[in-house]
Amino acid sequence: MSENQEDAPKKDFVPSEGPAANKKTRVGLVKSTSMDKTIVVEYTNRVPHPKFKKIIKQSKKFYAHDEAGEAAVGDKVRIEETTPISKLKRWKLVKVLSH
Repeated sequence: MSENQEDAPKKDFVPSEGPAANKKTRVGLVKSTSMDKTIVVEYTNRVPHPKFKKIIKQSKKFYAHDEAGEAAVGDKVRIEETTPISKLKRWKLVKVLSH
């Protein structure tokens, strides 16, 4: 019986196509727009401490591609993971949520 399973052709893995094909999204505040077509977004996450269970804030900076230059400092924006655009940019601007 195990011989039949080994002889069966294996299907190649094909990633799902579509708008949400395992792409991460984050919502954060724009901290800098001084670079050309690039914004720096600060993402703040609230997680429980592993030992003490108190809620703590963790923040991280993401460099995101902003082709049209529509985001300004202080805006709340949604960014989405993408293929690497440059050395640091792996995210792109999806939408400006509030000014």
